[in-house]
Amino acid sequence: MVKARTAEAIDSTWQEIRRGSIVLAALATLREEHYGYSLRQALLDSGLEVSEGTLYPLLRRLEGAGLLGSRWELGEGRPRRYYRLSPDGEAALEELRCGWRKLAEVLSGMLAR
Repeated sequence: MVKARTAEAIDSTWQEIRRGSIVLAALATLREEHYGYSLRQALLDSGLEVSEGTLYPLLRRLEGAGLLGSRWELGEGRPRRYYRLSPDGEAALEELRCGWRKLAEVLSGMLAR
């Protein structure tokens, strides 16, 4: 049985790993245009559950950093804000993808021991 203090440390560490992974997953998914709910659904369909309270602030931060562009669409129903990678976002995604692959290779070797 895992002690409560150890369980808290595991949970905290897992949340940190997940937080960075969500950023990378969102950027990768936003190579195609999505509005918030459709992005959340696409991530969920890929096996990554992300709460609205995490996703919408993330979209604002990524747009503020220049990694995303957005546009409003006024159609039937509520207006929707669509997001897509900006040219800087595409460059950042490629750099992050390379870093992720290197890190995954290193960690796989370490964890296999």
